[in-house]
Amino acid sequence: MKVFISADIEGTAGIVHWDEAERTHADWNEFRALMTAEVVAACDGARAAGATEVVIKDAHDSGRNLILERLPDYVRIVRGWSGHPDAMMFGLDAGFAAAIYTGYHSKAGSEANPLAHTSNLRISRLLLNGEVASEFTVNALCAAGYGVPSVFLSGDAAMCAEARAMVPGMSTVETLEGKGRASTSISPAWSRRLIREGVASALSADFSQTLPDRAERYEVVIEFNNPTDAYRAGWYPGARAHGPRAVAFANADFAEILRALVFMKV
Repeated sequence: MKVFISADIEGTAGIVHWDEAERTHADWNEFRALMTAEVVAACDGARAAGATEVVIKDAHDSGRNLILERLPDYVRIVRGWSGHPDAMMFGLDAGFAAAIYTGYHSKAGSEANPLAHTSNLRISRLLLNGEVASEFTVNALCAAGYGVPSVFLSGDAAMCAEARAMVPGMSTVETLEGKGRASTSISPAWSRRLIREGVASALSADFSQTLPDRAERYEVVIEFNNPTDAYRAGWYPGARAHGPRAVAFANADFAEILRALVFMKV
């Protein structure tokens, strides 16, 4: 059984400030260690459930956050950004049994995490078929395109609720809850225990039905903070203006939505 982990940091237990998520700040060293520890807990849970190989995508910022020497000896790690449309899911293919998400956070426009965003801070909201979408929304549909179910997510409480609503039967661990610029979090040790147990339980159950519903056609709308970003994104083939700060793109194939996002959101 091969398991894929997409690892982010803004939903890691205890996090509350951008200084803790940015590699240019001294606080990042503490939180990259906490991020790594949560990933290792997920690996341990997967191993306990029978996983023979775990592939991890370091999916935060530079893609160079996880402390490699702390990873188990049955793990492969994808670091950096290739430019592939799968982005935070790069390395996934149809040979994986399940996808897991750690350190995930609420979508742009949400007040449920002080670090809520979608993809980057230039985007005020990203909508998919009229609904405000998170990074998880996009990534779970990416996994579903390969026939890979999404079985577990850890992150802030609102992100967990969204994941359960999108993928019925999905297991989650709520690490923190944001209020304004503050957060209330469980301890890192508590989080690691719940993640380890949650992943093991999720992968030991019947998760064959934990796939999000697919649509016949997809339309993505990116609302930018700055109208000049929307103007630039509008030059992508097939894109069209969607208001003064927004651009839209539609296609029946979700893989084409992923391809468009590579060029439109930067």
